[in-house]
Amino acid sequence: MTVKALGYVIVTTEKMAEWDSYLADVVGVMRGEGAPEGTAFYRIDDRPFRFWVRPGNEERLAAAGYEVEDAAALDALKAAISAAGRPVEDGTAEEAKARGVAAFFRTSDPDGNGLEFFHGDTRDNVAFVSPAGVSGFVTGDMGMGHAVFAAPSFEATHAFYRDVVGFHDTDIPRFQLTGAEDDPGMGFAFMHAENGRHHSIAIGEMPIPPSGCVHLMLEMKTISDVGKCHDRMRAAKVPESASIGRHVNDQTFGFYMQTPSGFDLEIGCDPLVIDPESWEPTAHLVPSEWGHVWAWQKAMED
Repeated sequence: MTVKALGYVIVTTEKMAEWDSYLADVVGVMRGEGAPEGTAFYRIDDRPFRFWVRPGNEERLAAAGYEVEDAAALDALKAAISAAGRPVEDGTAEEAKARGVAAFFRTSDPDGNGLEFFHGDTRDNVAFVSPAGVSGFVTGDMGMGHAVFAAPSFEATHAFYRDVVGFHDTDIPRFQLTGAEDDPGMGFAFMHAENGRHHSIAIGEMPIPPSGCVHLMLEMKTISDVGKCHDRMRAAKVPESASIGRHVNDQTFGFYMQTPSGFDLEIGCDPLVIDPESWEPTAHLVPSEWGHVWAWQKAMED
């Protein structure tokens, strides 16, 4: 089995208006058309939506939806996940139509993080126009970006994504985030799909947050786009989760800010593009080359 890319995400929230302003006015994504009544689509390219925001009684990333090659690949993956002891539920034809896919199923990893897998994606000829003036987002074969989940059962969840789902290891570090000599470190697994994005999914050895997600990442086309988004974040008084910096492993330049549902959104550009066929896994010692001072680090300093 092989996974092509991250296709879409589904968010449940009691803060529909906040999410609308956040995505359109701060991030600069485009409001989409055709969402089921009471819900909202947001697009960053020629897919009818990449964010589906729906009313719910939890502030949560309900699912990250990953694309596979075709119906046979979807059936094989569903069988493998079921054999691994994870629950699987086929989506109905109506649900698939709402997602703009031919077919999909729901499941979760060993730590309960919500996933959907699908085939038969949809594209249209609607031009992307950002209400905030973003020149564009980098998607195409690399998908919408990446999702990062918490995985307290780190070894089991890593094995699930690698051996059952079919993601491939890109960078397998153990970060000592506090800098203390007795820090045992925190395991991470950055994993790529069958495309050039350094990682389409990652997991960290940490407790599951109430939001069901650590962060999502969107790639903008230019440094100027990233900088202007940072200005919009500050003007809107959106909490900054990590200052501007550059990562070591994927070389992404960017920053992190909090979403209305509590998980973070990484806004970046200028990343490393890998060859998925020949890449040899690395194990970097620190997450950032420079910058990325986290809110919790600032709080400790204060």
